[in-house]
Amino acid sequence: MAELATLVGVLKAAGEGTRLRLLALLADGDHSVKDLTEILRQSQPRVSRHLKLLADAGLIERNAEGAWAYYGLAQSGDGAALAQWAIDRLDASDPERRRDIERQVAVRAAQQAQAAEYFAKVAGSWDLLKTLHVPEEAVEAGIVEALGGRSVGLLVDLGTGTGRMLEVLAPFYKRGIGIDSSREMLAVARSRLAAAGLGHAQVRLGDIADLDTATGSADVIVIHQVLHYFDDPGRMLAQARRLLKTGGEMLIVDFAPHNLEFLRTEHAHRRLGLSQAQMSLWAAAAGLSVEAVREFPGENGDNGLTVCLWRLSDKT
Repeated sequence: MAELATLVGVLKAAGEGTRLRLLALLADGDHSVKDLTEILRQSQPRVSRHLKLLADAGLIERNAEGAWAYYGLAQSGDGAALAQWAIDRLDASDPERRRDIERQVAVRAAQQAQAAEYFAKVAGSWDLLKTLHVPEEAVEAGIVEALGGRSVGLLVDLGTGTGRMLEVLAPFYKRGIGIDSSREMLAVARSRLAAAGLGHAQVRLGDIADLDTATGSADVIVIHQVLHYFDDPGRMLAQARRLLKTGGEMLIVDFAPHNLEFLRTEHAHRRLGLSQAQMSLWAAAAGLSVEAVREFPGENGDNGLTVCLWRLSDKT
């Protein structure tokens, strides 16, 4: 139970019209201050002040991305419970609430148009890579199967890119966090998650080679087509291990060893695939064990790539 003074502070923070509108908007997913000023038609200083009061009271969370910050509902604590209680009792037919929803839809539509423009610029190289290995549908089905149909508390997707793994695995976690160092990719991911209505998934700007343990202890960590961009995948794996809770699992997807040198010279790959022996050594050094491996051979024979799915577990 919360102390009286703490509870009074939380109630005061939530008990104001604009701040209730902010809570309702953030229940539908993360937003930047810029998004919220456009939706509420209020000044940046005013919106920022309201957000600070909500964050200080533990009703929402702030995640900085350089000069920007994204806000979302708190996921735990008395503030999170009270915020959800208030949101559940808001009347969706209220004229002001309807206007907020309409403007939120317009803001997200503009973001999705921007994301589509970005995709158009990079589509050529992505389409080429997709022709080299198995259809993503097969790999995604394998990842879902590896989870065994169970639901987990926290899933962290490292190098989340466009947020595809958060979308695919959304039915199997209570909270999902994607981390990536590319602001452009995160813009795409936010649009994708918003379009899918996945309010329980957020993305954050971060260096996955130097992870902040404040992210939380993950039940499952996903590393999808990321390790081949690192000179030392073992170090990256050890970093990821710091976020894994006792008894947790990692699902790693990457290429088997290959000789397509142009991927290194033209697409920034540092490692031309990862072998089973290498993965076993890296896993052991990080205090993990390889529980299962599954291979997905490419469709183009010797000219294609084989994708591997490793399931690693905590040995402690």
